[in-house]
Amino acid sequence: MKRQVILLHGALGASVQLNPLAERLIAENFQVFTFSFSGHGKEAFQEEFGIEQFSHELQQFISLNNLTSPDVFGYSMGGYVALYTAAKNPGLIGRITTLGTKFKWDKETAAKEIKNLDPVLIEQKVPKFAIRLKEMHGENWIQLLNRTAEMMIRMGEKSPLSDKDLKSIQNKVSIGLADQDKMVSVEETDFVATLIKNSSRYTLLNTAHPIETADPFVLVKQLLLD
Repeated sequence: MKRQVILLHGALGASVQLNPLAERLIAENFQVFTFSFSGHGKEAFQEEFGIEQFSHELQQFISLNNLTSPDVFGYSMGGYVALYTAAKNPGLIGRITTLGTKFKWDKETAAKEIKNLDPVLIEQKVPKFAIRLKEMHGENWIQLLNRTAEMMIRMGEKSPLSDKDLKSIQNKVSIGLADQDKMVSVEETDFVATLIKNSSRYTLLNTAHPIETADPFVLVKQLLLD
């Protein structure tokens, strides 16, 4: 029987970004599933927007596709959603592999991150990124930026994943960090690894935060580990 794995994208991302990884996993005889969270990749916004809502969507996806304890790879926010889901719904998913997930959230962190979500500044200073956002999310790209900023503010006020939640996770978890990631620190990544009982750490060399910089061949090797 093929191993089932769900690939989860990050904030401001969409399932299409994970296609190179999906193709390599299919070649390794995985049964691969992907979807875009609401408000992303031209998917309609729901009334709620945040980790809890995205976790609910992951649970719905598993139910609708009749999946049984599928493995989950979560990039950035996708990794946070996967761990949140595992903590709140024991037994629902199998092994979890994360990459570039930001775990430390407080008011200072949120304030720093939302400075990068101003659509006017993005168009002025990084026009290629603005074009990419428009292509990926359509006319709702500005709304996505604004709602993501609001989500980060809420996370800064109260992190959805507490230390107690992380300690409760029984899944086998591989926590990954790119060696050139300027958003996520080694310290916060290692700290979370110490809280999760069945966890291990891995590092991607010559890789930055954007998933496009990650070598899918290397990620596949990580996902193939028992």
